[in-house]
Amino acid sequence: MQGKELQVAKKRVGRYPKEFRRVTVERLKSCDNIVALLRELGVHRRLLYKWRDQLEAAEMPEGSLSQNSRESTLRKEVHQLKRLPADKAVEVDFFKGALQKVEARRQRSGNSGEKASTTRCGK
Repeated sequence: MQGKELQVAKKRVGRYPKEFRRVTVERLKSCDNIVALLRELGVHRRLLYKWRDQLEAAEMPEGSLSQNSRESTLRKEVHQLKRLPADKAVEVDFFKGALQKVEARRQRSGNSGEKASTTRCGK
């Protein structure tokens, strides 16, 4: 039983120390390439933004929550807009890979990939 309780306690504490999360969020604020930062740290995007939101909520005074609702809405919009180019880049990479696979299959099947020439009879 004791080993099982230890595993549950480990899950509650989390994988990353508070200081690591704080430093990571600071790097996020000044980062131009979030995808590269995520790869470097090995952290999932949602987790990083969750940490950011938690730290911002902890730093804000309790009375300022209603005043910052407009700011919060704008932050969410900015977040969505920043995420769009990264999502589009992933889509482009996917389609490039798919196109390369199609071209490779064509070459293996012996087709040149060019349009077949057809002649029409004038009759």
